[in-house]
Formats: sequence, C-alpha cells, structure tokens
Amino acid sequence: QVQIVESGGGSAQAGGSLRLSCGASNPTYAVDCMSWFHQAPGKEREAVAYIDDERNEIRYLESVKGRFTISQENDKKVLYLQMNNLKPEDSGVYYCRCLFASRWVDWGRGTQVTVTS
Repeated sequence: QVQIVESGGGSAQAGGSLRLSCGASNPTYAVDCMSWFHQAPGKEREAVAYIDDERNEIRYLESVKGRFTISQENDKKVLYLQMNNLKPEDSGVYYCRCLFASRWVDWGRGTQVTVTS
C-alpha cells in the first residue's frame, strides 16, 4: 500500500524559513505529488500550493504568495515547499497530496510547523 510521508517541519521564529518535503515511503512507487495543504488548529484543511508540471501551472493561496514556493523533483516523486518569511498564522500541520495510478493516495500524517512571534 502506498503511504505518503511528509517531513521538514519544526519550529521557527517569525520571518524564518523551513523547507518541507514529501513523497512515498517506498520510493519505488511512481507517485505524482502535486499539492500542499495546511491545517491550522481548529480549522479546516486548505490547499496552499499546487503544481502541475504537464500543464505548466502553479497556484498559491493568496496569503502565501511571494513567501512560499512549491517545486517537484523531475520524476515528480518528491514534492517540496520552501516557506520563507514565516508568520505565526502559518503554524499547523502540513500535508501533501499525491496521485498513484490515477487515484489520490490517502493522507499522510503530515508535518508540524510552529512559528513563534
């Protein structure tokens, strides 16, 4: 069974940076990871960044534009989220979303980000 693993979270001060990564726990699976979601405490999970290399399309939630950058490895198996100029409201758990055999893989456990002012 394909499982998604996110990493790179941690604690940072406001204005700092973190780089998140995600991919399949077994790297032999040909997943296509294409979006990052953020779930703040007590709130719904929301998409913050999306990339579709085939369509040459990248989209960001308005609140992270200019601060976050989404990117993929060439084989699309690993997805990154470079987060700069972090704000306390960026705190929460970050998840990535991946396709495998044209179906969405179940959510991983996410990676916790805590930003202090």
